[in-house]
Amino acid sequence: MGQQDQPVVGVPYYAGQNPYQAGAIPPNAIVGDPKGIPIQQTMYRDTPAPFSCVYCGNSGVTFVRSKPSLAAVVGCMMPLMLGFCFLCPSMDCLWHKYHYCPSCKEKVADFEKSDPCAVMDPPHWTQESFALPA
Repeated sequence: MGQQDQPVVGVPYYAGQNPYQAGAIPPNAIVGDPKGIPIQQTMYRDTPAPFSCVYCGNSGVTFVRSKPSLAAVVGCMMPLMLGFCFLCPSMDCLWHKYHYCPSCKEKVADFEKSDPCAVMDPPHWTQESFALPA
């Protein structure tokens, strides 16, 4: 192996497909209230996420507000193909999600669905939020 063919030290190398890049949740992930468990990183997605608030210091689960996205509008323009409209509040799976702290009401994160092609990917319409313990 020449110097250019050697793998970079410290960078994980996957011979096959990495399941976490495909949207899989790690087995040690926290999905509900962390209840005092220190959190290393939170992945904010469609559902309420466990977190530690940077504004007030409380830990818990975020509350989520939704707003229509481009993907929802594209989905609504194709009612003959899909048969329902994604602009209805009950069909918010393609909407942007904004996460807020339940204690101080500050916005802590957002999860925006900016890809209009998401309409054609039903398994990824709703993605669960999770946190990785420290």
